[in-house]
Amino acid sequence: MPNTLEERDWRLLLGRIKDGECTPFLGAGACFGAFPLASEIAQEWARQYNYPLEESCSDLARVAQFLAVEYDPMFPKGEIRKLFKNVAPPNFKKRDEIHCVLADLPLPVYMTTNYDDLLVQALKNRNKDPKQELCRWNKYVKNQPSIFESESGFNPTPANPVVFHLHGHYKIPQSLVLTEDDYLDFLVSISKDQDLLPPRIREAWAGTSLLFLGYRLADWDFRVLFRSIVTYLERSIGLSHVSVQLVPGEDRISEKQKQKAQEYLDRYFGKLEIRVYWGTCREFSAELIRRWEVFCHGN
Repeated sequence: MPNTLEERDWRLLLGRIKDGECTPFLGAGACFGAFPLASEIAQEWARQYNYPLEESCSDLARVAQFLAVEYDPMFPKGEIRKLFKNVAPPNFKKRDEIHCVLADLPLPVYMTTNYDDLLVQALKNRNKDPKQELCRWNKYVKNQPSIFESESGFNPTPANPVVFHLHGHYKIPQSLVLTEDDYLDFLVSISKDQDLLPPRIREAWAGTSLLFLGYRLADWDFRVLFRSIVTYLERSIGLSHVSVQLVPGEDRISEKQKQKAQEYLDRYFGKLEIRVYWGTCREFSAELIRRWEVFCHGN
């Protein structure tokens, strides 16, 4: 089974990007090589704090939940802040670095479930003036100033885009969606009150083609994101979307099992017009930048 999209899917995606009608969603896989994997953080915490459930010691949400119970709910979030503030950014001069590829595109709205600000740094590196915004999913974050409220008439543009942190930012640890309880509370909050999302963000969710990058279907952040956004996908007037997915269990299963898993996920996504690119973010970004340059040259 090929990992790339069909030619018609590429043409549609590139056309939407050119028109500013594409909204990227960045997940943890987009930061591979810059930040430790969630499973690596979970395993280190499990070892350091004597996590008792060995079978789930790679699950960051579960291990973080354990620390929240053993200490307090802010303890694991404080640990994330300490960890993230000491991580050096990737080389933004690399042509296929995913944040740089996205920053070069003429898009007004970017979404992320990551806690870092690498996308903001990449946009600034490309001489753009990005703004950051948080999802106000709990009482503390609701009191944070909003760019959509404090800057009268603010409307994101490709030169002045917004990066919307759906699951919080490490510099405001109270905003992080990290533990199992956090994910459940977040899902309840966003389901009950759609005004948690600014109108411009809701418009992007329902009115543009979405590009999911760096997610695995089994990850908590993607599962909660998918349930949060499914209503908007159903309203998206037939727009198609793209999800870049790592091949499930690539290093542990046979080719036959891999193909069956891919076919299942293709059917799962297909109900909501989501085309699947099977590969890494680096592979996708290299192909995207190559095709984008050819597309712009020919148009």
